[in-house]
Amino acid sequence: MNPIVVNISDMKIATNSEDVLATYSLGSCLGVTVYDPQVQVGGMIHCLLGRASAARERAKQNPYMFVTTGVPLMVRKLVQKGAVIDRMVFKAAGGANMRRDNIFRTGEQNYMALQRLLERNDIALSAAAVGGDIPRSMYLHLDTGQVFIKTFGETSEL
Repeated sequence: MNPIVVNISDMKIATNSEDVLATYSLGSCLGVTVYDPQVQVGGMIHCLLGRASAARERAKQNPYMFVTTGVPLMVRKLVQKGAVIDRMVFKAAGGANMRRDNIFRTGEQNYMALQRLLERNDIALSAAAVGGDIPRSMYLHLDTGQVFIKTFGETSEL
């Protein structure tokens, strides 16, 4: 097993069946995995914010910071690696409200941005572990396409 860490505002793609993409401490951030089971290629992104329209210059510097720019870019890069959109499996985790006084509802806004993006492109999420007030870590196993969520020491399949 070869772990590949996806940091905040980062995206990684893997093609080796021994790779495991991992991101940690998804609070209000949103983690999204995309996997094509036929060619066994997958990607993971850890988005800090939902919409790039509020910070266009920052989005140009790092499109992976935002759901609306990072997820489409990840999909394009997966297609370049042989993935086909109609076979892609999308899963998401995070989007939590980590502070009770969070008037901006950042986690909720991040998840809503993903939902709107996928709807516009006629894509459905296969699974999601979002919301609430707990942090999550997310793992994509390239050999099987399985996604696992770890929270407070407990692991479950997404």
